[in-house]
Amino acid sequence: MRILELIILAALAAVVLFQLYAVLGRRVGRGPEDPARAPVTPPEPQRLTPPAAEGAAASTTGVAALRARDPSFDVATFLQGARQAYQMIVTAFATGDRATLKPLLSDEVMTGFDAAIRQREAEGRTENVDFLQIPRADFEGVNLVGDVAKASVRFLAEFRNRSKGPEGESVDDRRTAEIWTFQRNLKSRDPNWTLVHVDAAEA
Repeated sequence: MRILELIILAALAAVVLFQLYAVLGRRVGRGPEDPARAPVTPPEPQRLTPPAAEGAAASTTGVAALRARDPSFDVATFLQGARQAYQMIVTAFATGDRATLKPLLSDEVMTGFDAAIRQREAEGRTENVDFLQIPRADFEGVNLVGDVAKASVRFLAEFRNRSKGPEGESVDDRRTAEIWTFQRNLKSRDPNWTLVHVDAAEA
């Protein structure tokens, strides 16, 4: 795989926190004693496999189909980059680092993240996260529609969320499972894979 693409994949492929999950996912194993939070409804996500329509571009699936268009694609390398960038995005969301998040996310996902960050800021809270172990990343599949490739990865992560607000400080250990979908235009010179959708998953 091209060196430039490897670097950018590593940056793309690093929302899960307490607040992140309020935007796009759900916590795995949430107990009845946990305080309830009003979720921020994310924008309607793009489907991994769009419905068929007259005149629509043909849809193909599988790594072989992607490699026919991009011979440099390698699942192991992609997953390595995805895992690194998963951590990067989660950490940036926790600290409210919009500058880091913006180039890595689609406009729709960034809108949801920004809404959650603004809500947290309005409440006078700050957060940070520490991963308790390296997140697990499993390749779920890839779908091509025309020149657009969408690859999905299932992440299982355990982390410690530290929150400080008007009510004081709290520390919360969490375990989450999500499926992230990354998108790339194969005809573009830009090798970036952009996060376009996050789904909750079974642990």
